[in-house]
Amino acid sequence: MTTDAIKKLRDKTNAGIVACQKALKESSGDVDKAVEILRKQGVAMASKKAGRSAKEGRIESYIHQGGKLGVLVEINCESDFVARNDDFKTFVKDVAMQIAATNPMYVRKDDVPAAALAKETEIIKAQALKGKPAAAAEKIIEGKLNKFYEDACLMEQPFIKDQSLKIKDVLTSMIAKIGENIVIRRFVRFQAGEEA
Repeated sequence: MTTDAIKKLRDKTNAGIVACQKALKESSGDVDKAVEILRKQGVAMASKKAGRSAKEGRIESYIHQGGKLGVLVEINCESDFVARNDDFKTFVKDVAMQIAATNPMYVRKDDVPAAALAKETEIIKAQALKGKPAAAAEKIIEGKLNKFYEDACLMEQPFIKDQSLKIKDVLTSMIAKIGENIVIRRFVRFQAGEEA
């Protein structure tokens, strides 16, 4: 385990030195495997913290395109200390830019109303079943529903700064890094001339 490997792993994950050393030791010095180990640890840590109350946080605004597009987003954390943390502020700003760029309708899959999901499924079935065997149609429906979630739900979208990660992955790594529960609570996106 070299200092270069630790630095490379820290650059990729923003994890602490001790966590990087442990992950590299566990992965026998393989940086890619160490990244995977740290991500799994982040998921485990995030699930432990998910039940904790997050009543502090920030409301961030982002204005784009010469004032023709704007976003307000509320992201909560557990303490005022974290709400003032530069990493947390950057994360909130990144999420606001994500919303401006991708125009999601919902924060997470669970927020999609049953009626909207039923309508989308009906449209997909009408398209997918034309001349396709039943087994293929089911896989097509599943794939198109996943694509719908990716377009419509913020947490399922690829992160604009790193397409290999979804917003939920970025959130999980932020929870692991900061050590507090973080919740993307709500957002609103306005575009000049857009119908309400």
